[in-house]
Amino acid sequence: MEILDTLLDFLNSGGNVLWLILSMSIILWSLICERLFYFKLIYPKLQHKLLDKWHESINNNTRNAFYIRRCILSEAKISMEKTISIIKMLIAICPMLGLLGTVTGMIQVFDVMAVTGNGSARSIAAGISQATISTMAGMVIALSGLYFHKLIEKNIYDKSRQLAGLLK
Repeated sequence: MEILDTLLDFLNSGGNVLWLILSMSIILWSLICERLFYFKLIYPKLQHKLLDKWHESINNNTRNAFYIRRCILSEAKISMEKTISIIKMLIAICPMLGLLGTVTGMIQVFDVMAVTGNGSARSIAAGISQATISTMAGMVIALSGLYFHKLIEKNIYDKSRQLAGLLK
């Protein structure tokens, strides 16, 4: 229970933007986990099905084997790249949301300075803290997401080449 209270304090100290960053990160990590599970559990079955389709076309001595091969490779690649564009977009959005948190935190600092005249150090520190926390959160999520995005892209490249090699 203490961990939950600490987490809620952290989210509240980052302002409303940090809650938005949290929701974006939940969506991002859900999509990343889905792709990783796809490659572990679903793609092997799809690959087996596509190889069976290929062997059926070869056994029938079709003249269009080249086009069937291209179709199979395209189908596999489309299936593997299903949510990659959304993952890329979320990775790009997170640092921008962090910067939005920076701006709103600095606006809070300037608002305190305008109201009090001299600026209370405690209020100014709270605004600067809000600004830096949201920036840090956006960058951490984007950097970790970028790592896994590259891992997924490497998986797509490797699996595509492997399937192309099997379809000869």
